[in-house]
Amino acid sequence: MPKRILQGTVTSDKNEQTITVLVERRFKHPLLQKTVRKSKKYRAHDAENKFKVGDVVRIEECAPISKTKRWTVVTEASA
Repeated sequence: MPKRILQGTVTSDKNEQTITVLVERRFKHPLLQKTVRKSKKYRAHDAENKFKVGDVVRIEECAPISKTKRWTVVTEASA
């Protein structure tokens, strides 16, 4: 099964080798036909601590690294 890749904005880099990424998705509401914005935060592994708050990054699914980390940073997204 292919690994999912998501794009989001770094909201926190306070932890060692970990960043928090806010991923926003947009979809049309099935009944109201209005565009809805939903967001979710993911904790991702950043081995070199090179990403800072505000950076747009791509994260990829991986095997569990800790209790809350199931994602790793692939690259900085070109936004």
